[in-house]
Amino acid sequence: MRRPIAFLLWLLPWLLGPAIASAQVIKSGPPACPAVALTFDLCPVRKGPGYDQALVEYLIEHRIPATFFMSGKWMARHDEQVEHLLGIGFFDVGTHGEAHAHLPLHSADEQREEISRPVTLLQEHYAHESTLFRPPYGEYNDVTVGVVKALGLRFIQWSIESGDPDPSLSTEQILARVTKRVKPGSIVVFHANGKGKQTRDVIERLTTDVLPQKNLKPVTVSELLNCKPAP
Repeated sequence: MRRPIAFLLWLLPWLLGPAIASAQVIKSGPPACPAVALTFDLCPVRKGPGYDQALVEYLIEHRIPATFFMSGKWMARHDEQVEHLLGIGFFDVGTHGEAHAHLPLHSADEQREEISRPVTLLQEHYAHESTLFRPPYGEYNDVTVGVVKALGLRFIQWSIESGDPDPSLSTEQILARVTKRVKPGSIVVFHANGKGKQTRDVIERLTTDVLPQKNLKPVTVSELLNCKPAP
């Protein structure tokens, strides 16, 4: 008798072992690579347009590579913006779950549905193959790792949390937080859904002052993971 796929997905991380399962979660790029990935989550919001137009325009105007992680519900409400972001050659696009759910609270089947739906939407509606995935809230368990692996996706977390959705943090505080931690191979998480009121200003100062002073350049997540340091 064939066992249900949910059971097999639950069992997969235990068969692989915790060390191997954890190795699937990517939090940074090669430490010898003189580059940093600036990433922006696009989660659904209850109020406001849900899109930081000024931030995106700045990135495009200055040709700053960036990676956007889109939730399915966000995409459903921002078709024009999805098309626009996919059309920028120096942008990378990944997925961020369907409804921004707390994945560890759900079964394997429910996690698979939550993770796969926006991937399918990008394939079928936008003819875009996306293999980068970031879990909502950065939350996951062994079941999540098994599901992501079974779907053939790359599990992208971050090494630096900017804290930009926190309304109590100023531009200076966010910038200081990132500056203190940023180094070769860093993956920094920001938001492009309007939750980060200071994000555009932080990015301007980060890319014009901080990164050049540290001899670092912004790249997409895909570029960072494929980076081969000069001999």
